[in-house]
Amino acid sequence: MSDSHHLRLGVNIDHVATVRNARGGAYPDPLRAAKIAEEAGADGITAHLREDRRHISDADIEGLMDVLDVPLNFEMAATDEMQRIALRHKPHAVCIVPEKREEKTTEGGLEVAREENRLAHFIAPLRDAGCRVSIFIAADQRQIEAANRIGAEVIELHTGAYCDAHAEGRFDDRDEELARLTEMASIAHGLGLEVHAGHGLTYETVSPVAALPEVRELNIGHFLIGEAIFLGLTPAVHEMRRLMDEARA
Repeated sequence: MSDSHHLRLGVNIDHVATVRNARGGAYPDPLRAAKIAEEAGADGITAHLREDRRHISDADIEGLMDVLDVPLNFEMAATDEMQRIALRHKPHAVCIVPEKREEKTTEGGLEVAREENRLAHFIAPLRDAGCRVSIFIAADQRQIEAANRIGAEVIELHTGAYCDAHAEGRFDDRDEELARLTEMASIAHGLGLEVHAGHGLTYETVSPVAALPEVRELNIGHFLIGEAIFLGLTPAVHEMRRLMDEARA
């Protein structure tokens, strides 16, 4: 399979840290999970350092930078504190995501169009430091065009609405969401943006998204960590990789 057709899998290890933090000890270790995922075929590791440090910690980011042989995708809010941390570590990629303390997980995409000027100035130093800047957004043409204008190299399309509709049996809504993702991936690609996708993807929902030719990377975490409880992390990653490759072929 040529590199241009290879669909990358980024494994998000946040919720290994969630389980660790439930007891306040050292286990399970997110760095160990990252290395296992890497050995199982992950093309990258994703970790979200939240303002409230509810799962991933500063020490985890430092450790990941030291131990990984694959790229780290550092998810972060557009705050001065997170910018300083990213500039200190200079990870391969930073993904700017919306963040609210009261949310359980990232809800919706970043509002880029309303904050173009601020975000353009925010990401410029990250780009200058050599980080690939990605913006996590809804499948919305207005947001995609704004992300392009501010100088982002990558957009990550939020697949949560599509996955939620499938899980709730709202199949007409699911199909509408998939059509929207398909159209927006094409528009983003046409603007010269690299297209990624993620949020809520499972074995049941991954294939139609993996089949979109413009999508170059999927970031999947919570479901894989959940499956790892039953199967082990290596088989869980192997099965996701198999489904992605099958859809791509």
